[in-house]
Formats: sequence, structure tokens, C-alpha cells
Amino acid sequence: MVVKAKKTPKFAVRKHNRCNICGRPRAYYRKFGICRLCFRKMALDGKIPGILKASW
Repeated sequence: MVVKAKKTPKFAVRKHNRCNICGRPRAYYRKFGICRLCFRKMALDGKIPGILKASW
């Protein structure tokens, strides 16, 4: 399904943003190009510069 979703659609309106890592279509952050799950995992591993886990 991920490979099929990465193909360019016949009509531009049908294009849907997907995570570049796992291909998830929902909870996509445009600024980073990944979904919230991959974002959280990468942020905790320290792979995204400037992102810190909030604690107060």
C-alpha cells in the first residue's frame, strides 16, 4: 500500500501528504515531512535538532 500511495495520482486534487518514513497518511507535520509518531520517536532519540521534550 505504501508503494502504491507514493505514485503520483492521476489528478492533482487526490494528492495526500504522507510520512516519508512510514507512509502514514494522518497526523502529518508539513514542516518536518513526517507523522507525529515518527516525529516523537526521532525527537526522543535526538535526531531532530532544536526539539526538546517539554517538562514543567
